[in-house]
Amino acid sequence: MRRKLVERELTPEGPRRRNGVVRRRRSVTVNLGESPLGWLHAHGHLEDRLFDAGERLRSDYERANLAASITMSWSPVRLKGAGAGGLSPTEKQIAARSRFDGAVAAAGKGLEDILWRVVCACETLPTAEKALDWPARSGKLVLKLALDRVADFYRIR
Repeated sequence: MRRKLVERELTPEGPRRRNGVVRRRRSVTVNLGESPLGWLHAHGHLEDRLFDAGERLRSDYERANLAASITMSWSPVRLKGAGAGGLSPTEKQIAARSRFDGAVAAAGKGLEDILWRVVCACETLPTAEKALDWPARSGKLVLKLALDRVADFYRIR
């Protein structure tokens, strides 16, 4: 993953202004290339098992090609079969979709929203909480519960 570092102010209101002049108080360097799940893991909020489950779920989400497509697919055209004993690209996509659907179902009703928003859509926890109209700082606990169930589904120990 390529690093994209930028300086951001820590206050939620944005840059502080005094007499029309922007004054910076405290700032932090942020890696824009890092996923919210990776950030939670790097800062000790998620154990390895839950992080691995989230990464498997995102991998299946991307392999199943479930994200909205905004342009033409420029994937290479295969002229021959899938090779010796392998699955065709379509079969791999169907298998990934099946695993993704099973993992989301294993997370349970009410937990799939935060799971999809943070893991697949790469929304930060505060953004996901606000979109779901949840109280502040409640998303991390719910996300951990969902990831624990997904880890059980993928049999990650």
